[in-house]
Amino acid sequence: MMAKLLLALIVVYVGAANAENPPFLLDRDGSTIALEPYAANIIRVTLSVNKDQSVAAPGYGFMASPATEGWSQRQGEGGDVYRSARMIVTVEENHPSKPTATQIDIGKFFSGSNPGASISFRTADGKTLLRMTHWWMSVPNHKDGNATVLYDKRPSDSSFYQVGATFASPDDEHYYGLGQNQEGFLDHRGHRVECSHNYNATAAPSVCVPFMVTNYGYGIIWDNPSKTVIEPGFNERTSWTSEVGDRVSFFVIAGSTFNEIYAGYRLLTGATPMLPKAAYGYIQCKQRYASQDEVLAVAKGYRERHLPADILVVDWFYYSKMGEMDFVPDKWPDPAAMNRQLHDMGFQTMISVWPRFAKGSRYYDFLMKRGWFEHLADGTPTDGLPYDRAGSDIDTTNPDAARWFWEVIRDNILSQGFDSIWADETEPDLPPNGSYFSVGPGTRYFNLYPLVHTAAIYEGFRRDINHRALILSRDAYLGAQRNGTMFWSSDISPTWDTLKRQIPTGLDFTASGIAYWTQDIGGWQYLPKEHHPAHPPLLDPSGARDNVGGYDDYPELYTRWFEYGAFLPIFRAHGSRLYNEVWSYGKQAEPILEKYLRLRYQLIPYIYSLGYQTYLTGAPFMRALFMDFPNDPNVADLRDEYMFGPALLVAPVTEQGVTSRTVYLPAGTDWYNYWTNERVHGGEAIQVNAPIDTLPLFVRAGSVLPLGEALESTNQPQKIARLRVYPGADGEFALYQDDGKTYAYEKGDSRITRLYWNDAAQQLTHQGAEAWIKPDSEIVDVIGR
Repeated sequence: MMAKLLLALIVVYVGAANAENPPFLLDRDGSTIALEPYAANIIRVTLSVNKDQSVAAPGYGFMASPATEGWSQRQGEGGDVYRSARMIVTVEENHPSKPTATQIDIGKFFSGSNPGASISFRTADGKTLLRMTHWWMSVPNHKDGNATVLYDKRPSDSSFYQVGATFASPDDEHYYGLGQNQEGFLDHRGHRVECSHNYNATAAPSVCVPFMVTNYGYGIIWDNPSKTVIEPGFNERTSWTSEVGDRVSFFVIAGSTFNEIYAGYRLLTGATPMLPKAAYGYIQCKQRYASQDEVLAVAKGYRERHLPADILVVDWFYYSKMGEMDFVPDKWPDPAAMNRQLHDMGFQTMISVWPRFAKGSRYYDFLMKRGWFEHLADGTPTDGLPYDRAGSDIDTTNPDAARWFWEVIRDNILSQGFDSIWADETEPDLPPNGSYFSVGPGTRYFNLYPLVHTAAIYEGFRRDINHRALILSRDAYLGAQRNGTMFWSSDISPTWDTLKRQIPTGLDFTASGIAYWTQDIGGWQYLPKEHHPAHPPLLDPSGARDNVGGYDDYPELYTRWFEYGAFLPIFRAHGSRLYNEVWSYGKQAEPILEKYLRLRYQLIPYIYSLGYQTYLTGAPFMRALFMDFPNDPNVADLRDEYMFGPALLVAPVTEQGVTSRTVYLPAGTDWYNYWTNERVHGGEAIQVNAPIDTLPLFVRAGSVLPLGEALESTNQPQKIARLRVYPGADGEFALYQDDGKTYAYEKGDSRITRLYWNDAAQQLTHQGAEAWIKPDSEIVDVIGR
């Protein structure tokens, strides 16, 4: 109920774009400042020396229309003031001071690029949210060391400018989001963030989603798809600098809670649709299953052991040539028959489809003739020679090419019975700077490709396929969450250091407004020939030597990683081991992996309901602790714990050889150890036992946690086995059910049971759809009673 109310606070102000409601415009010494409201708590600011660009629509990724209703404008003391019931925005007057003699002399040789401006954003009661102190729009030049970017445009392209802005940075402000940076920090304060899709970034590949939230009660979306650098909290300011642009354009979303900020992001960029229910189960993958016989053998291995699993993945090189869109017949003699067998066993299948087309493949000449490749200035398709011989990337910024690409996938791949698509290499694989898309220079649109590429597939699904789309993508951009997508952290290393850094990496990614993040459990890269740990391994590797070689502690690492993976939005194993199934890492690891696999499926009613709340509100359900405990300063940069929905606090073990760890339990609530039911007060750091089979897991007091019956795939109906109530506070939970496969939920075809716990009365009540038929006394467990 609270989620719907938060969303309503924003939606009530949404209006259609109207020529009678243009943006508020100001002239500042030859530059134009435009302020354009989108809701009572959302405003867009645009600044440019080119008025046409100041009044132009937002760039790629945005879907909402301006809504000026409820906003007023007046000129007051100190500047122009724009006000709604939620925000006060003041564009301060310029008060040029008389220059000193030294400043005059300096000005003979050095000067700024555009008139200055200062803009403040406050809540209706006057609390300062944000203050822009400076902006710039400069011609690339040798003084700034960025002149070479001018070689990345053609004479016919519009002018390149470097654009940017700075904002005041109070000492106690913390910054989160900005896509995927894998260096291991959570709070970006004091860390330079290069917001671009970069496979070769420090630590592991980076992804740009230029949306940032802070503890000061606002989010900011930077409207520019070129490479952008953010420097938060340096010299008492935060700066954003984009390599190419013709304006500064950004949105400010005010929110009394983080959920309200994400509701604003949802309004602007689109809702996160429900994924097929299978996506919330377990996805089995490796690099690679090389034949349909191997895929079927893995499927039978799960079913014979009565282990739950939902999706099997066919990775690359099932085809004869990159871009051929075929199946090697001696390895894949009848993919359609394979998929029928897998469907009968309760599995869905996903298959990797790259955007690359090699010379000599059957579609290369067709694409070349139509100019549908990412290309150089002379029209030559961009390629990776001499080292990369996989061909060129299709330009899905071109709507005709995008439609064609989908139809080829539909007719050649999905027609064989595959259910979902792995859109690999969506950076794109060949970095576009210095190349060109249909929409313009790749340098200007550097980060755009994953949005349009996943949209090509998603929109095709919605037109032509009668079940929900599911797309696995390596990269994202503003709005990509609306494309039925889940994202993973790319080709990471199989090390303890990587595991540790994955936690803050994922928390910042979901803080960027994109809920469905995952990773390759165990790491993607090949294992080293030998690895001898500092401490004796907690699991014996001797029974898995054919798989782990001389990596003595890898079964331990994989087990810890798998435990963590069970509490991610998407639970997916992948990597470059010879075998990658839960029985592949030795007899000591196997029962532990099975334990967490089964636990994941027990939690499906809870997790699927969280997915529905994300659809309604835009808020992620894998959440860094700052989101739910904003008044506890101890969690501002806590990197190794997080909330998984409103109930569960997850504290993965990321150190080799340890059997306990310190867990900080946020203040303001009591907590229960999930395994022992011990009740602990919040606001304390405690030492928790964590033997190799135990992931430290705590439940917030007041939680209502539904657990489902055992099943082997989400294709089976799942009854509620137990409903755990954790006393100590009032609580509620909306238990959500639908068909799990279609988009009927968008029209209200679903079943919602609202569960309420009255702590004073020690009573659980429920309203809405019937969720179980047994007496409550046989379903409800009140912990501690």
